[in-house]
Amino acid sequence: MEYLDFELPIKELEDQLDKCLTIGEESGIDISDTCKKIEKKLEITRKEIFSNLTAWQKVQLARHPSRPYTIDYIENITQGTFMELHGDRNVRDDKAMIGGLGKIGDQSFMFIGQQKGYNTKTRRYRNFGMANPEGYRKALRLMKMAEKFGIPVVTLIDTPGAYPGLEAEERGQGEAIARNIFEMTRLKVPIITIIIGEGASGGALGIGVGDKVFMMEYTWYSVISPESCSSILWRSWEYKEVAADALKLTATDAKKLKIIDDIIKEPMGGAHTNRMMAYDAVKKTILSTYKSLEKLKEKDLVKKRMNKYIAMGVYH
Repeated sequence: MEYLDFELPIKELEDQLDKCLTIGEESGIDISDTCKKIEKKLEITRKEIFSNLTAWQKVQLARHPSRPYTIDYIENITQGTFMELHGDRNVRDDKAMIGGLGKIGDQSFMFIGQQKGYNTKTRRYRNFGMANPEGYRKALRLMKMAEKFGIPVVTLIDTPGAYPGLEAEERGQGEAIARNIFEMTRLKVPIITIIIGEGASGGALGIGVGDKVFMMEYTWYSVISPESCSSILWRSWEYKEVAADALKLTATDAKKLKIIDDIIKEPMGGAHTNRMMAYDAVKKTILSTYKSLEKLKEKDLVKKRMNKYIAMGVYH
């Protein structure tokens, strides 16, 4: 278990609790009262820390190396029914963008999302979750396939941004993202979007247009990362915490600004502390949301989605 800087008081108490339990087992002395006191203090400390998180601390949690990624959610939600589909039928198969068909119960869904790696080797293989144009074109191909067969689309966002390399620009990164945004606004099947980690810039928007958009509690969604914002405004990364506050990138901020529809609660400490609870929360959100969207006619579905995005940023 890896701990972030602000989680160190929790680590110290957990270590004390482990030692207390070990001493009790090895010595045969009843020290259960002492262990209970440490447990109570641990619970209070955890609540105090996670009820007063700063925007930057939430960004750190969204990037936690133990946090579940897109494929973890898909495989657990679909219970082994997921069938991955590959390629954009033009350049190649982008490993940073995964997609395919899967079932929740008897209902089929087209799942699409960015995938990060678990270690150095897989991070390079997945290009750190930064998709190239062919990744967005693959996503669009799968969305169009879903539309053809009347299958609802679920997109899971977790990316530090679209890949900014020269070759990506040569192959039309901006056009690919813009095309996806355009096509998603008029897709004739329900689209459910969930930010499960980082939701950065156009990389997130490329699969981020949905009838309902959700953010997990400890995630962020913004046009730019706090580090990049800090380097542009202050010519240094030292002000990333100030930038994180100013960008209003947390789930709470996004809901207030009506950029998202709702927040999915995470286990205390983040999704990585209780993965099954996180998977179950996402699964329930998908099913309940689809239930409310499936009743809408195609024409009404598209009109409602377009009106939703037209209304954003308009103030009276």
